[in-house]
Amino acid sequence: MKLLQKIKLAKNIPDLIKDKDFVIVGGNGGTGAPEKILVEIEKSFITNNRPKNLTIFHITGIGAVDKYGLNRLNHAGLVSKVIGGNFGLQIPFMKNLIVANKIEAYNLPQGILSQMCRTMASKQPGIITQVGLNTYMDPRIEGGKMNKKTKKDLVKLIKIKGKEYLFYIAPKPDVAIIRGTSVDTDGYIYMDHEATTREDLSIAQAVHNNNGIVICQFKKFLKKGFYNPHLAKIPAFLIDYYVHDPLQKQTYSTKYDKFRSGEKYLKNPKIDVTPLDIRKVIARRATLELKKDNVVNLGVGVSVGISNIAYEEDIYKDITLTVEAGVIGGIPGSGLNFGTAINPKMIIDQSYQFDFYDGGGLDCAFLSFAEIDQYGNVNVSRFGERNDGAGGFINIAEGAKKVIFSGTLTSNGLKTEIAKGSLKILNEGRNRKFIKKVNQITYSSKLGIKRGQIILFNTDRGVFQFINNKITLIEIAHGVRLKEDIIDQVNFSIKISEKLKKIPKKIYLEKKMHLRKILFSKR
Repeated sequence: MKLLQKIKLAKNIPDLIKDKDFVIVGGNGGTGAPEKILVEIEKSFITNNRPKNLTIFHITGIGAVDKYGLNRLNHAGLVSKVIGGNFGLQIPFMKNLIVANKIEAYNLPQGILSQMCRTMASKQPGIITQVGLNTYMDPRIEGGKMNKKTKKDLVKLIKIKGKEYLFYIAPKPDVAIIRGTSVDTDGYIYMDHEATTREDLSIAQAVHNNNGIVICQFKKFLKKGFYNPHLAKIPAFLIDYYVHDPLQKQTYSTKYDKFRSGEKYLKNPKIDVTPLDIRKVIARRATLELKKDNVVNLGVGVSVGISNIAYEEDIYKDITLTVEAGVIGGIPGSGLNFGTAINPKMIIDQSYQFDFYDGGGLDCAFLSFAEIDQYGNVNVSRFGERNDGAGGFINIAEGAKKVIFSGTLTSNGLKTEIAKGSLKILNEGRNRKFIKKVNQITYSSKLGIKRGQIILFNTDRGVFQFINNKITLIEIAHGVRLKEDIIDQVNFSIKISEKLKKIPKKIYLEKKMHLRKILFSKR
């Protein structure tokens, strides 16, 4: 195929997609969404009842909780099967189709799905890895299946030289829906306004090499002339059709921020000082696990606050914060800007980030938890009426040298008071998070110990460590009662360390903690 001299704009997008096609949708959470294309698909289905019975493959579902992204595809009959990394930003899609048992649904690790795009591109049979062993990805447990309608195995247990591995089977895609920022006169795609580059190149290669159709959304045309080849991201010969959307936003909450795309450097970022509440207290205690020059990952939930604290305490340049989407350095965003960063040092493809994580490159991973049981199993993927999935949690948690799971000990009605360096429980939460058996195993501490990991459970009122296959309380907050506020709120027997310490009072005070002095002065 010759290089395009003139780009081919798609006139009717739905006509390019056949019933039962396997469609890869690019994007990452609130970033990189080919929104205009998804809108056209939804309109066509509502009006003309086509395309039908699509299989949707996405790395970590795009959406804005109850609108946009995959929520556009929230129609019975439009989708028959979904394979995705996370559904927490696609609640209507999740509840109406997956939880309601109307479609087949698989949740596989975000890192595996990202790397799978390269696997599909090179036509390998799948991915062999230990990521997901002894979790609900393991076919001996659930095999990544999300409901009763889902029967076929996409994950197999194998042994190589006596060791157990999981084999994630590579599918064959038909259609790719991706996006970039700019297109030159030859049809090459640039990502100059993108805050993440995701795995869009690998997606395009995968579909092209499987004789499929690649549809790429873009924001603007580039004038004829020479452009730096380092900035070009997707070659023209991989793209069959282009969709122009001049109103394309950088993320679902940001129209365009040149400091997130790295085009400009913001000298003095104005980061709001987080008010002292229970979430900040928990995040503050987590930061005490940092060491100078650490490379770390920040998960969603309470751990996101660590980036603001690192900036408040002026230590963010002494560590390297990373986000699985491919951002290295800078100040990571939250909410629908999660996955991006202000002043990133680098933006790489997500699959390379997960290569680093899976290989044990992270010094620390700061993650959240929904449930923890007596065996050290952690659940973040299924709770109540939610079946969010794991996202990048499994890859990140299993690969880090030290993993800190953070959250409150109870939820739903919990009220606390923070004053004078102490914590007081005013009203206990109705739901206990430390329970006898988790609803789903997203992480196995027992296997983590075998990997040589240090495992901490960081809560509002105490810090626990998994030692000798036992949940052990090693620190307690000032003002917290051991029996009433901790022991009585845990549904199983815990061990109390003989060297039980007090959590530093600094964490519970309004003023700065002076972390630089605490963490780095003696190192």
